[in-house]
Amino acid sequence: MSEQHPFVQTINKYYRGCSTANVELMKETFNDDVVHYFTHHAPIRGAQNLAEYWAKMQPRIQAVWTCDHALVDGHQCVIEWTMSWVAPSKAKEMIRGAEWYIFRDARISEIRAYYINRHLPYDRRNFELDSFPYEDRGYTTLETP
Repeated sequence: MSEQHPFVQTINKYYRGCSTANVELMKETFNDDVVHYFTHHAPIRGAQNLAEYWAKMQPRIQAVWTCDHALVDGHQCVIEWTMSWVAPSKAKEMIRGAEWYIFRDARISEIRAYYINRHLPYDRRNFELDSFPYEDRGYTTLETP
């Protein structure tokens, strides 16, 4: 893993903030206009909103995030992560996923999170990122010829 790369260090700092509900630490890693896309709910926009979201979630789920593997290319970093947490059953569990980060001025400007939490009720036929501008960014869509 490219642990020494500044982007990976920033992600690890962000994860320390998430794991400790430290709003200020998280905000230090974000651009003010950061957006975090999820597959299971609407994106969260803005540094303050995103940091407060994780600070509210932390006491509920008692999560600890770790970055297991990372690849950096240009202004992007893709990681595999693990989250240990306390599930609704009160059992300690792990969830693994991947995230795609976009950096601007050495801070996180976008996070795209791909994972499945078996405890969430899914009523969807696919697991696209909610409200992600796929067509605008040139991704394949049903309308793509």
